[in-house]
Amino acid sequence: MAESSIAWVDGAVVTIDQRALPHELRELRITTVDEVIEAIATLAVRGAPAIGVSGAFGVALAARAYPGDPEKVELEAARIAAARPTAVNLAWGVRRALAKLRQGPQAVLDEALAMLEEDGRVNRAAATHAADLVQRLCPDRPLRILTHCNTGRLATTAFGTAIGALRVLAERDAVENVLVDETRPLLQGARLTAWELAEAGIPHRLTIDSAAAWAMATGLVDCVIVGADRITADGSVANKIGTYGLAVAARRHGIPFVVVAPESTRDLATATGADIVVEERATTEVTHVGGIATAPEGTEVFNPAFDVTPPDLVTAVVTENGVVAATRANEEAGQANPAEPIAATARGLYARGWMPGTAGNLSVRAGETAIVTGSGLSKGELTAADIVTVNIADSQRVSGTRRPSAETAIHTAVYRATGADAVVHVHSPHATAQSVGARESLRFTGYELIKGLGTAETIDIPVFSNHSDVPRIGADIERHLIEHPDAPPVLFISGHGITAWGATLAQARDRAECLEAMCELVTLTGRREIATSHPSSEEQPQ
Repeated sequence: MAESSIAWVDGAVVTIDQRALPHELRELRITTVDEVIEAIATLAVRGAPAIGVSGAFGVALAARAYPGDPEKVELEAARIAAARPTAVNLAWGVRRALAKLRQGPQAVLDEALAMLEEDGRVNRAAATHAADLVQRLCPDRPLRILTHCNTGRLATTAFGTAIGALRVLAERDAVENVLVDETRPLLQGARLTAWELAEAGIPHRLTIDSAAAWAMATGLVDCVIVGADRITADGSVANKIGTYGLAVAARRHGIPFVVVAPESTRDLATATGADIVVEERATTEVTHVGGIATAPEGTEVFNPAFDVTPPDLVTAVVTENGVVAATRANEEAGQANPAEPIAATARGLYARGWMPGTAGNLSVRAGETAIVTGSGLSKGELTAADIVTVNIADSQRVSGTRRPSAETAIHTAVYRATGADAVVHVHSPHATAQSVGARESLRFTGYELIKGLGTAETIDIPVFSNHSDVPRIGADIERHLIEHPDAPPVLFISGHGITAWGATLAQARDRAECLEAMCELVTLTGRREIATSHPSSEEQPQ
């Protein structure tokens, strides 16, 4: 089990019992749903990606135990998903496996095995993107990096996320030393991360959590790299308790704070960090160390398992798709290329089929200009060199060797009419299909995902005519947004995709994802309501 921490062997989930480390490398064999739940609840299995895959295998065990009884399997799946409420990957893994139930137990197992295989590839991709970013933020020197909790192959299934980035950097001889928070109260840093770094041959030092801020103040830290258990639609990051304090200290000392996580950790259905349920764990985790009491008997305890870091304290969130949010990256000594997140996001959306061929475009505001994807390029091969700068006032190119995207007029119209700092235009299939033939705004009601667009009950989203003259579309959009300052931050262009905007590129993309998800639900349920107003009374959709 040198490469993977989880495997399926002869009808059982076989994993490393993390409770026994570092003293014993003990194998744990899990054959029932109750054992899956116990392993997750007691942290024998922990880490967002690892419990996501374990949850999927738990559903596979339930499907094998109750063939022909889907209701029982669904009840067992609900029990698994409730084992740890904060880490979104657990519910994600359970849902993904459960979706195959109608095809039989083997299909459920095959899906869990596919997730296991995917995890290693996803982790390595995210880790490589993060390593690239860190070297851009902190160039030309061996790095002293601080990390918190455990984010390696024990917390995932293979390679790791934040620790995976450390592995990549070490392979490049770019690591001087890693400072490892012990991570109270269960010492995942001391017991697990130090063990993994020693296994990988990466130089490191262990420190108490409360020394981290002083290490930053005294110049011992170049960058902080952590993982995540949940990332909400606004970019808030839930992670092991103590993460928020590190982010505050990093901000105070001008140190990059980078979050590395798989896309499955991003929870677009949860609008903000304030909506996250933070679980509290047993008092004995605080009052006892190694089974020995360290506090008077009966002492009351505050023991949250996680905290939530707001997006303004996060330099960047990095997934397998690259840098998906860079709130602070452009502020830090100008070392991060603002075009990099655009190119990385475009490649990720291309991989999902939302920017097929040369279709679709992204942009971010840069003062009186906008940085936008070039025209006539496959978004799957887009690089930072393919991004151009245009004036927001007239859409004319300021710099760059490529022609601006054909839909640049749509982007600049949004910037002129709103306070948006990023715009995404994609051709996601369900939303595009819903817009065809829609002569008025489309109304959505009753979907939880509406929260991601800024309201909680009902939303009317305008549909604009798809003129061959794109600046004319931009003029329609600008006029509508000026006349309706409370309009939602998304819109349809009939038969021509959707446009979304927000304070960051990640938020704009997240809003497009929310709209596409709602349109998919409409496709599945047939629920579509037509509102009574049209954004452009002069023209009908083509």
